[in-house]
Amino acid sequence: MLESFDEINSAKEEIKRADHLLYVTLKYTRTADVINNMIKRLASAFEMCFDLILEDLKRSKKIKEIPKIGLEKATLLEKLMAKDRVLLDYIHFYFVLWEIRRAPYEGREEYRKHIALVGRDFIVKTDLLKEYFEVTKNFVKYCEECYQHD
Repeated sequence: MLESFDEINSAKEEIKRADHLLYVTLKYTRTADVINNMIKRLASAFEMCFDLILEDLKRSKKIKEIPKIGLEKATLLEKLMAKDRVLLDYIHFYFVLWEIRRAPYEGREEYRKHIALVGRDFIVKTDLLKEYFEVTKNFVKYCEECYQHD
């Protein structure tokens, strides 16, 4: 369907933007704000894929409407898709991104090689950010393979 094509393409565009933030912008800027913006892009890609899955559930009459807020989408999917362990792992990862993006933070080693986004319960360094990026790319690919219909 056209909606699923749009959602996957939008999620892929967010991945491209996050890729640029990671490998170009962060390389030259090295600020915590760039890391935070990248976390927001990754979470946004997740939410677009959640829309795709929820549209599929709506078409099959398992839900009546799709929530507007990303956290509500993830919570609904967590309940409805409890048997899909792969999807549940991705949803729980999204909760981590959501917590990081909403928490107060500060930058450590800004403008230096070992830049980090530091919050009360987390430290996101460049290596961890690369892992987050890879997980998000894999999730978009998973959704494209499992939920996109022609």
